[in-house]
Amino acid sequence: MIKYNLKCDGNHEFDSWFSSSSEYENLKKKKMLSCIYCNSKKISKTIMAPMISSNKDLENDLRKQQLKLSDKKEKLIQMRNFIENNFEYVGKDFSKKVREIYYDNDSKKGIYGTTTHEEREELSEEGIDLFTVPWLNKDN
Repeated sequence: MIKYNLKCDGNHEFDSWFSSSSEYENLKKKKMLSCIYCNSKKISKTIMAPMISSNKDLENDLRKQQLKLSDKKEKLIQMRNFIENNFEYVGKDFSKKVREIYYDNDSKKGIYGTTTHEEREELSEEGIDLFTVPWLNKDN
């Protein structure tokens, strides 16, 4: 794939991707290229600088991504610990238990557990809002 900066005779500039430089040339010859702003068929390439990455740049980007993922994983594990320490685990009975709490206005009990997709949809239709927390293994 190759990205070109293009310009029409109306001075509109825009970018477009092509599978190869010969594809661009073939489409231009057949007048199949048009300006995204004014539909002009008189299109030309403008000067563009190629993006060149060194292995060091790629390694640095990879390290940054790994740090971000590690930080997000740590936050999810902290969230899991908070939930486990402050809410009652009800397992697969979650749908039943959450309804009991929802319809009992005096109950302020916090629970967590599992549901099926169908159960989640039924609860949503009843006006019961849920959210899913990715449950990471603590030892990975």
